[in-house]
Order: sequence, then C-alpha cells, then structure tokens
Amino acid sequence: MTEKLFLADAYLQEAEATVVAHTAEGGLVLDQSLFYPTGGGQMGDQGRFGDIEIATTVKGENGSIVLVPNDGKGLPAIGSTLTQVLDWENRHRMMRLHTALHLLSVVIPLPVTGGQIRAEKARLDFAMPEPLEDKQAVEDTLNALIAADHPVSEQWISEAELDAKPELVKTMSVQPPRGAGRIRLVRIGGEAQVDLQPCGGTHVRRTGEIGKIRLGKMEKKGRLNRRLHVFLAE
Repeated sequence: MTEKLFLADAYLQEAEATVVAHTAEGGLVLDQSLFYPTGGGQMGDQGRFGDIEIATTVKGENGSIVLVPNDGKGLPAIGSTLTQVLDWENRHRMMRLHTALHLLSVVIPLPVTGGQIRAEKARLDFAMPEPLEDKQAVEDTLNALIAADHPVSEQWISEAELDAKPELVKTMSVQPPRGAGRIRLVRIGGEAQVDLQPCGGTHVRRTGEIGKIRLGKMEKKGRLNRRLHVFLAE
C-alpha cells in the first residue's frame, strides 16, 4: 500500500520517494505519493519524478498508487530514490474547485448524481427535474459563502458511525471508500458548521482561498438530471 502524503498535507509540493514496483502498463509505484490518483471525480495529479514527466496518476492494486509517465523513457530501477515534484498550479486549481463544489452542494441542497474536477473547470450533476429559477442568485450565494472565509478541516469516523448517519453522503454515484475501517469527513465551517461530508479529495484550508467562482451553463442530462459547470473567475 502506498502512503498517501496528500492526505496528511495537501500543500506539500516536493518529497522523496522510492520505487517499489513497475506495472505491466509502464507505470511507477512508489512507497509514498504526493500525487493524488484519479477518484471521486477529481482527476489525477501531474508533475515530475526525477526527470520523468508524470502525465496522470491512477489507483493500482491493493491500495497502491500508480504514476503514469507521459513518454517512453526508461523507468528508474526498483529501489531507486528520487524526488517527486507536484504540478502545483494544476493541483491547487483542483483543490479550489473541489472545495467550491462542496459549497455548491450546500447552496443547491439536492442529491448529487455525479461530478468531476479538472484544473480548468468542474461540474456537479443534480437530481433536478426543473431548471434553476435564478442561476445568478445561486452564484451570488455561493460567492458569499466563499468570501466568508470559513475554515476547512477534516475528521475521521468509523464505517459504523457513517452507517448510522447516511444523510452525510450527498453523492448518489460515488460512495466513500470502505475496507480501512474508518471514513474521512471534510468539514467546512468553525463552530457554525456549513458542510460535512465524506471525501477523500484535496481541499484548500479556508474558503477564501477559492476566490470568486463563475457558474457556466446548465445542461439537461436525462429525465431528472441537470449538470452545472463551475469555473474559477480569478
């Protein structure tokens, strides 16, 4: 199992790691990873490992994380220790957008049927039979929550505690990962809680760090689903 450095510190941008395996597809498995693997709607991180450019990061077998090089260079030997360097601009944009989506799920309190976070934009899909009456009002409310600069923190609960509080899970399409015995919750707000939901992704420390958000077009996706696109405005 790869140690997930991004869970301990989402702001860590460089760290040494040792190659523990190569995959049949030409990927690298390290003993510890700065790089977040694609999952929960958030795209995998990019960056460098030594002089190898990393195109994306995915989940491997048995809890491993696989770095996928973007060219055919020879892979460093198993046992090699090199420095992994995160594409910080790319990651930080996804952290800002991911945290913004949590707030959007507060402003639009409907079941979430899907979502995706990329560096250039993000989206949430809602079980929403009718379109928004006033999209500008939603955007204004979202930006007001962001500007309030609420703290963002995490806590852990057992799987049994989550089972006792199913209302914490807002996403219908993605369920929290199980098997480790505990679930990570991301909380927005201090004494006055704004949001609390299971999430394994990376987030900013305070909502003010997100900056202003712009809502894009809303698309109808099926009989009951609507998709709302979210962009960083600054």
